[in-house]
Amino acid sequence: MKIATFNANSIRSRLPMLLQWLEDHQPDILGIQETKCQDEDFPLEAIRDAGFHVAFKGEKSYNGVALICKSEPQEVRFGFDDGGPADETRLIRAVVDGVSVVNTYVPQGRAIDHVMYKYKLGWYRRLKKMFEAEYSPDQPLAWIGDINIAVEPIDVNNPAGKKNDPCYHIDAHNAFLDVCSFGFTDLLRKHHPDEEIYSFFDYRVKNAVERNMGWRIDYVLTTASLTEKSLACDVDLEPRKMEKPSDHTFVVAEFEG
Repeated sequence: MKIATFNANSIRSRLPMLLQWLEDHQPDILGIQETKCQDEDFPLEAIRDAGFHVAFKGEKSYNGVALICKSEPQEVRFGFDDGGPADETRLIRAVVDGVSVVNTYVPQGRAIDHVMYKYKLGWYRRLKKMFEAEYSPDQPLAWIGDINIAVEPIDVNNPAGKKNDPCYHIDAHNAFLDVCSFGFTDLLRKHHPDEEIYSFFDYRVKNAVERNMGWRIDYVLTTASLTEKSLACDVDLEPRKMEKPSDHTFVVAEFEG
């Protein structure tokens, strides 16, 4: 099994590249974030013609999530149902071939003194409660997506200058790790414990990929039964080097069976 995640930063803008990537890599499950299109504009037929099933929910020019799968996803649900903002275009979950998958586009936070940063911290708390209420760490469960946190200094270029960034600040760090305490393992760090590997490269930084100046904010996290079957987890940098790429690229995990 192959599980991957990709922040497309507009799925329609990346569609030719995405279709080629699907053909070349044949993931069983691919979570997409930031589709940035209304449901009626989603490229449903193109993905179906490529041989995949897809579930999605989006909005114009902002947010949007999707699950692209070889098998039809079951029990598809969007957003939170805890009485707060549903955020249906930031959270999609389903069961695919017996594996529960939660694909999230966690709020970025804007700045640590901004109301959206408090919202981000609350988002992590809501995720933790959702996992505790509806899932078990004993079941095969993958949490994937643009999580918008670089956990350790190795996860971001120039960490000393990022301590007040909403994607590196200590409070976001601790909030993310609290969700992970549910029973998740960060698969890239399992397989690459000491490497400076990034999944996001700011458009504004010249030759960022070549200079390896980026962030690792996209994850495949799994509970024990999947972690034990993991064979590899890597970042595919090639799509980020293409013409008009997303600022993110694919994180891909492979499993036995």
